[in-house]
Amino acid sequence: MRNSLKEKIIEVCNRKIEQKGTNVGLSFYAFFANKNDDPELLMEAATWWILTEKLDHFEKAVKIKKLVSDL
Repeated sequence: MRNSLKEKIIEVCNRKIEQKGTNVGLSFYAFFANKNDDPELLMEAATWWILTEKLDHFEKAVKIKKLVSDL
């Protein structure tokens, strides 16, 4: 996973945890705008989320942050 995507995921997780607490759940779409302006990056995140980690549609932000931090 490219560093820019890792940084974005960690940033979004931190913001959501701060806003809504440690129980907040996210999907990989949370890391992107509502328009598909970078399909390669979206597919990279989707591949990591679905195929590599085999995550459910929604996962806890703290879990996602830890997984990405450990990469």
